[in-house]
Amino acid sequence: QVQLVESGGGLVQAGGSLRLSCVASGRFLSMNVMGWYRQAPGRQRVLVATIRTGGYTNYADSVKGRFTVNRDNAKNTLYLQMNNLKSEDTAVYYCNAPGTIVPGSLDPKEYWGRGTQVTVSS
Repeated sequence: QVQLVESGGGLVQAGGSLRLSCVASGRFLSMNVMGWYRQAPGRQRVLVATIRTGGYTNYADSVKGRFTVNRDNAKNTLYLQMNNLKSEDTAVYYCNAPGTIVPGSLDPKEYWGRGTQVTVSS
């Protein structure tokens, strides 16, 4: 069973910074793409950023220039550095790994973490 566990959320003032981490564990062969999503109260879950194994990144327009996604493949860990946080960044942040290849299966599988709360006070 593959698990994604997020950490690093918390309460921060507007203009501050946080660094989220997501550790992947269990039996898998590859996670070509990993990403962060967020869900604010009463809203749908939306993409924040993704990163491929080779380092190619993609960001939502709302976080470009403020957030940086990176990964340590050796540690199976995904990070999200969030700077200049705004009140509208308040949400539960989820780690996502679509297209995960696990032993014994040709079909890619998608996994989600349980989320970590980020609250930005104005």
